Amino acid sequence: MKGSYLISRAFYASFRGFISSLWIGIFLLLATALNWSQATAPPPQFEQATAAMRAGNLDVAAMGFAAVIRQSPSFPEAHFNLGLVNEERGRYEEAVASFEKALALKPHLHGANLFLGITEFRLNRLEKAHTAVAKETANYPKDASAWMWLGVVSLAQDKAEDAADALDKAARLNPTDQDIFYHRGRAHLLVSKNSYAHMFKLNSDSWLVHRVLAQANSEAERHTDAITEYEAAIKLAPAQPGLHEELGSEYRAVNKIEEAEAAFQKELEIDPYNVLAKYKLGAIAVEKGDGAKGKELIEAAQREKPGLVHMDYNLGRAEMLLGNDAAATSHFERSVKTDTDPEVLEQAWYQLGTAYRRLRRMDDARNAMATYQQLKDDAAKRSQQSLERYRADHPNQSDESQTSPPQ
Repeated sequence: MKGSYLISRAFYASFRGFISSLWIGIFLLLATALNWSQATAPPPQFEQATAAMRAGNLDVAAMGFAAVIRQSPSFPEAHFNLGLVNEERGRYEEAVASFEKALALKPHLHGANLFLGITEFRLNRLEKAHTAVAKETANYPKDASAWMWLGVVSLAQDKAEDAADALDKAARLNPTDQDIFYHRGRAHLLVSKNSYAHMFKLNSDSWLVHRVLAQANSEAERHTDAITEYEAAIKLAPAQPGLHEELGSEYRAVNKIEEAEAAFQKELEIDPYNVLAKYKLGAIAVEKGDGAKGKELIEAAQREKPGLVHMDYNLGRAEMLLGNDAAATSHFERSVKTDTDPEVLEQAWYQLGTAYRRLRRMDDARNAMATYQQLKDDAAKRSQQSLERYRADHPNQSDESQTSPPQ
């Protein structure tokens, strides 16, 4: 197949399932709402062939539709259904002939161009496949399946940007189809990859290239490498907004708090409106025990961008430092309902229990601490299970090395 977009055997099997469900829906529609072009009712052979098709008796269905065609050669739906049966049987050349005949008789027959394109795709005739599926999208622009297949064919042709456009349309039309989102993600990944490759080709030592490498290292949790790349980017573009904030986040990830604080402060000198730098600087102030400064910075960030991650948890900690236990309690109560990070959630329950105790709400304090302990025990259990799985997967490693399985 041309291009780099290859379909695995497993995914090819899922395609078969997708096709089967799609053509079943089409032939049921034809069987129940047939627009018979002649004055007479559909011949009995058509209904019998349709029943055989529904039951999966493809050879019987093929013979039935062939009989209908001999009796009524200008019946486009019979040619279409025979094409569907032959496509399912893997007789692709015969299926192509049937779909083309159906389209010659009825050029806008819903599904005919789509399945013609799918069958041409099976035969690795990508240009013909693209032409056919594109006609289906033109005739039926609200058909998500047609847009998905246009994207699949475009990917096979190494046309990542065209594929992304088609799959974006498919996703908007059917936001619950996993196949669509799989191909859409692949298309956008290739667009991104191609864009970055072009960047490297234009200038392999630009600050943008170093930033891309830094972001890739950060996502892979190689924070030391990310710091090196961010520092290289800053050397080339010292006043570029965003770089110092991102560098500060990497410093914080490796627990270099002083360096992180300096980077966030530098970012605010360059861009006083950088909300993330302001918020993260406030969180560091709280960690260092300065509740007043932390609260000021965090609330300033909150006014500009409500809903920042762990906002209530950090404000609760700031209020605790200031002795405002009632205000802290309100923040922690919201945090335990909204935070999804297990470590933060665990600590939020602990802090909430402490705040309740200061307010003499002893029953609430005991319940909060019990929840904290349960979360802590669950985390320890998961860690032990992870260690045991690691030991099972690495039986030849020493006990000393087994105590630190990868996260």
